[in-house]
Amino acid sequence: MIKPTHYDDDGYPIQWLRSALPSNTLACLNGLAEDARRRRILGPSVALRLHTFDETNRRIRPERIVQRIKREGGRGLIALVGVQSNQFPRALDLARTFRQAQLPVCIGGFHVSGCLAMLSELPPELRHAQALGISLFAGEAEERRLDGVLRDAWQGELQPLYNYLDNPPELTDQPMPILPPQHIRRTLGSLTSVDLGRGCPFKCSFCTIINVQGRKSRCRTPEALEAVIRDNYARGINRFFITDDNLARNRNWEVFFDLLIRLREEEGFNIKFTIQVDTRCHQIPGFIDKAARAGVGRAYIGLENINPENLKAVNKSQNQISEYRTMLQMWKQRGVITYAGFIVGFPNDTRESILRDLETIKRELPVDILEISFLTPLPGSADHKALYETSAWMDPDLNQFDLDHRVTRHPVMSDEEWEGVYNDAWARFYSPAHMKTIIRRAGACGLSTGKIMFMMLWFKLSLRLESVHAVEGGFFRLKFRRDRRPGLPIEKPIAFSVRYGSDIVRKHFQMAYWLIRMGWFSRKVKWDPNRAAYRDASLRPDGKNGL
Repeated sequence: MIKPTHYDDDGYPIQWLRSALPSNTLACLNGLAEDARRRRILGPSVALRLHTFDETNRRIRPERIVQRIKREGGRGLIALVGVQSNQFPRALDLARTFRQAQLPVCIGGFHVSGCLAMLSELPPELRHAQALGISLFAGEAEERRLDGVLRDAWQGELQPLYNYLDNPPELTDQPMPILPPQHIRRTLGSLTSVDLGRGCPFKCSFCTIINVQGRKSRCRTPEALEAVIRDNYARGINRFFITDDNLARNRNWEVFFDLLIRLREEEGFNIKFTIQVDTRCHQIPGFIDKAARAGVGRAYIGLENINPENLKAVNKSQNQISEYRTMLQMWKQRGVITYAGFIVGFPNDTRESILRDLETIKRELPVDILEISFLTPLPGSADHKALYETSAWMDPDLNQFDLDHRVTRHPVMSDEEWEGVYNDAWARFYSPAHMKTIIRRAGACGLSTGKIMFMMLWFKLSLRLESVHAVEGGFFRLKFRRDRRPGLPIEKPIAFSVRYGSDIVRKHFQMAYWLIRMGWFSRKVKWDPNRAAYRDASLRPDGKNGL
């Protein structure tokens, strides 16, 4: 099983010595495959050997994988899993090599599922994949659906398409996501992932979740969560990313939190979590309090915008802008670092309105980390369907569909203006002055100024130095000369080595500069005996709310 990465702007796979995030899809499929192996689904005399690769932190060398399969019996299935739209070109390039070796290949993930869920016909790239003899998998693989794929591959009868979109599986008693320890060690801080539920009740037009995983909440059991926590903890793994798109709408959230609180407070488990929630989670009695007690240290919140007309335009009416400050303050009071999404390019946006809204956010909202992205019509979303069916221009290169590149046109702004204001928004939020303000807020609220400083620099420098979003980032960029995207020239060895080496030196000098500069200020705030007295508009305690 291979989780592919995607190409950077120079055509090299985005890879790191240590990547930022694990792949939950890889964890899910590995858990299901391990279960299939234990049940010996191919018969008592057939050994099922599993090999997992996350290309964000491990180089994929197809020729070596082919050789390994031949050494281990000559029969194998290449499963390219969790393939998002921006990863599909890379997945297809890898698949071609395996197909040339006559190995069966199956591609699944949100791109395949999203296209089949929303489009009346297969788009060209999926038709091309099938023409190469590649099988496509749409939907989720629980309820032993993976068994069928493995049996078909063993018998040499892999089907062109496996489509389970119309029947989302229940997750009760299904094998839990689990990654081999060597995978987890390849992530920063030995972070692993787990999902506790799927589906989202809302209907944002830019979202693919609701069309691929549905709007009905499907949940795992507390017993399954406890088992996977204990399993990982016994191996020295205590940091978890709960990948539910919106944990606050998981009907079992309180049972899950109570379980984690018990493990932490009664059994002494030092476990920490990152979660994703909506902007109304603070209205659920006890949610934020229990989240903090359960070990949630970071919360991603789908803020998206502060303009009501923009939110209405994308069917995100559940966001209550007047509650943003209260909600963020509540997380801060519990010592939780907040991340918020901010989308650039809504239909009503202009350069002036975007920058004005950004300044309002900086002044009025105590958000720690702002994740800025282009409004992107991802395949599988209602936005993409509308543009596709009207033959509106979208970038033909799926590699660009990563939220960090403009892939369509704006009704008001020119291409240059849209791209320019996106870059300006990043620069203005992560200006030295505003980063110092965020550090002061952290000191006033009792949060770790060092952690806040490090995370801000992570987001700032990932884009500035590597031109990638922070969640696609990592420690020490890896590039391999011969892995460049097909169609681009392979650089000469000396020229490549000089450029790669000089880039590493330059980037590390810049990182050191910013760490020293902001680290000094962070320590200054930390040691300030009056740091708790700091107040600005975002922290005002007078109960006033609204923007």
